Amino acid sequence: MTQTVSRPGAGAQQVPLPLDVGAIRADFPILTRTVRDGKRLVYLDSGATSQKPRSVLDAERWFYENINAAPHRGAHQLAEEATGAYEEARAKIGAFIGAPEREIVFTRNTTEAINLVAYALSNAVTAKEPEFRTYAVGQGDEIVVTEMEHHADLIPWQQLCERTGATLRWLGLTDDGRLDLSNLAEVINERTKLVAVTQQSNILGTINPIGEIVARAREVGALVLVDGAQSVPHQPVDVTELGADLLVFSGHKMLGPTGVGVLWGRYEVLDKLPPFLTGGSMIEVVRMEGSTFMPPPQRFEAGVPMTAQVVGLGAAVDYLQALGMAKVEEHEKALTGYALAKLAEIPGVTVIGPADTVARGGAVSFTVEDIHPHDVGQVLDDLGIAVRVGHHCAWPVVRRYGVPATTRATFYVHTGYDDIDALADGIREAQRFFGVAPSGDSEGATS
Repeated sequence: MTQTVSRPGAGAQQVPLPLDVGAIRADFPILTRTVRDGKRLVYLDSGATSQKPRSVLDAERWFYENINAAPHRGAHQLAEEATGAYEEARAKIGAFIGAPEREIVFTRNTTEAINLVAYALSNAVTAKEPEFRTYAVGQGDEIVVTEMEHHADLIPWQQLCERTGATLRWLGLTDDGRLDLSNLAEVINERTKLVAVTQQSNILGTINPIGEIVARAREVGALVLVDGAQSVPHQPVDVTELGADLLVFSGHKMLGPTGVGVLWGRYEVLDKLPPFLTGGSMIEVVRMEGSTFMPPPQRFEAGVPMTAQVVGLGAAVDYLQALGMAKVEEHEKALTGYALAKLAEIPGVTVIGPADTVARGGAVSFTVEDIHPHDVGQVLDDLGIAVRVGHHCAWPVVRRYGVPATTRATFYVHTGYDDIDALADGIREAQRFFGVAPSGDSEGATS
């Protein structure tokens, strides 16, 4: 069953936005370009990859032009400066989520961070060191996920269960796109070793009640991993308030470079996990007979790290901090409310997910009656509007709601009301192009 957006009588209202969209757009070089024969780029795909402000691009260039050495290696000045820049960014990124720097592990992306934890849990089974067996997963144990997870927070746990003989269980979805917690105490039980849950759905926009889930996990002694790929870039997140054991997110979704992600973990948890990747930089002593490993975070950062990308992510954090994450959240909430109301004015459009802005972020997925989502996306692209189409790496969600795919618009700090107006006009253009515009859509006939 899908959830159709309510049709408020007042229509879409443009309340003043907390952020100065014009000033922010001037910071993003790519937003000055045109696409599709000179059309303005309307970028509504930030949930997949965010665009980068000039300060982030400059930070990466600065590193390559002035340092370009491997941190934690070498005694020369460039190596020392690389180490300083790398560790300064670690501290800055940790502070962004309220964490000490020793709890910040750099990975390539959210997907690798989740796999790091999943492989550590299975590697724990055969670890020689007793402390590394603390969180070992095996037959009789259970891993809990939800039906709304991105594939990155589902498949690694499926594979962990296949490797170890553990059982995968999950919390389902309600018809209006929220987690069904009616059987929470049954699904998260004394056999549960870890609960993995997204803080904000990448397809539904739903913001989940993490506190309630964490509280139940604590009752049974289970770890909690939160996928923050869609939350950390868009709302204030403090790991102390979050209450989880592990949090993962990606740089490229929060104005930062591609190729860098973050695993945060409570130090007492990280310290008991065996390594995932092994090699240089993560070892204490190496002998032919065996090796010992560094404490976290170095234990989980084998090889030369993605130093320029980490420096760039530090610059992205500076940019977001300057805007203020509370304002970023408020900005996107206003845009989301406006978008839901605009879509509600178009007959034949159905939103998949919550129909209001309560516990909801700026990811709006929808279908258009009698038009495949891929075709909607193609018409929008021809108009210069970049959206995402498909199952959004959340195949179980589209199956749950009985649709083949959706068209998804996601917002960020440079998104304005004019972008959403363009989206609504583009949907009406798609209806006209495919000959399915409802006859009573008088606004569509003149737009």
